[in-house]
Amino acid sequence: MGNSLADLSATELLTGYRTASFTPSDVAQDVLARIAKFEPTINAFYAHDAAEVIRSAELSTARWNRQAPLGALDGVPVTLKENVARKGIGFPSGNAGNPAPAAAANAPITDRVLGAGANVLGSTTMPDWGMLSSGVSSLHGITRSPHDPELTTGGSSAGAGAAAAAGYGPLHVGTDIGGSIRLPGTWLGLATLKPSFGRVPLDAPYLGRCAGPLARTVGDLALLMSVIAEGDSRDFSQLPPERLDWTLAGAEVTGLRIAVHTDAGCGMDTDPETAAAIDAAAEAFRAGGATVERIDSFMTPGMLVDLDRFWRVRSWVDYQNLSLENQRKILPYVADWCRAGADVPGAELLRCYQTIQSLRQATVAATSEFDLVLSPVSPVAAFPATWPMPFNDPQREMAHIGFTAPYNMSEQPAASVNCGFTSDGRTIGLQIAGRRFDDTGVLRAAAWYEANRPDHFSVAWPS
Repeated sequence: MGNSLADLSATELLTGYRTASFTPSDVAQDVLARIAKFEPTINAFYAHDAAEVIRSAELSTARWNRQAPLGALDGVPVTLKENVARKGIGFPSGNAGNPAPAAAANAPITDRVLGAGANVLGSTTMPDWGMLSSGVSSLHGITRSPHDPELTTGGSSAGAGAAAAAGYGPLHVGTDIGGSIRLPGTWLGLATLKPSFGRVPLDAPYLGRCAGPLARTVGDLALLMSVIAEGDSRDFSQLPPERLDWTLAGAEVTGLRIAVHTDAGCGMDTDPETAAAIDAAAEAFRAGGATVERIDSFMTPGMLVDLDRFWRVRSWVDYQNLSLENQRKILPYVADWCRAGADVPGAELLRCYQTIQSLRQATVAATSEFDLVLSPVSPVAAFPATWPMPFNDPQREMAHIGFTAPYNMSEQPAASVNCGFTSDGRTIGLQIAGRRFDDTGVLRAAAWYEANRPDHFSVAWPS
């Protein structure tokens, strides 16, 4: 970790504010310097106003000088993914052909972080419609890894992941419909959480879609969740209000029943180095007092194909609603992927939807006896930044989400935390999934592993 205030965790920043060791204005200056250094290369921001960041920090500094913070995140830098609405700012969802009128109102998440006093640095980039697992966008160009600009950030929360890894402050919000929070997590070495469906209110809920945090530490995930998980009536799919205990102190795994698998049952084969890292993490949980059992894969190739086809039809509807001029602006890879959904009959689309329900049933059936399930996030490590997908073929189904997508469809929480490196130094993420609604249990397990993994599995952050 570097010596800059930009590298401190949110908890460390708040402690510094309380003790007057430094101010939110000091932090903002360091973060803005970090952004100026990295942003020309990594391209994490869609919208960023340095003057507004300074103004917000000054207001927060004045509140801390009076020992009257506005809320739990006062003065802490936060970024929001492009598709999380901010009043007065357009959200084109990463593509150059999508009209982007200014949002008429904030999303619930935006209201929560602003109400807690956070300093919103800006909106982060995403690929076209969020339907790529990379930082390749017809609107933004390429978002790159701060660890190695030749490598992908993952996506679709590409800019959020890049900002977190580069040290644009500690807290970052992404969205996830099939792995879009956890995939940047694995390919950048971050800690992330895709919450239970409905845990974090959205203003545009959709089957499987969740919003959640990306950070360098599990503790920061929990802190951000304590703010953004507050209920909001604008989300008609939200879970009932519940006061969860987001503290992670004293997390243990003794007595837990844990499953592990390294074969998704579909899509790309798991790299041997990735599988070995997950097995080693499972042994750490066993050594910590958990009972660990290997389970068979529960997703099938047909489930993956039908899920992919369902999404293609959904995106084709968006694509065909654009003018011909705007259709031509869409990333060619995404346009080709969408076109495969153009002639799918209604009966076939309904069959795909029913397959998704079968996937949900299979996921719950395979995992319900266990407190946690360990697996890779992705079967492969980070790929070139210029590739839209790890397999780089729009005619192929989304062959890399066999470990992540099931938990979107089953609505179960799933976290990621770094558990090792490939022989050439690329990060490997451990996915920790839990029973539906047990977001805090998943985070406690992730915090336990973070504290008990070998020291050399910690990520050396660029600074």
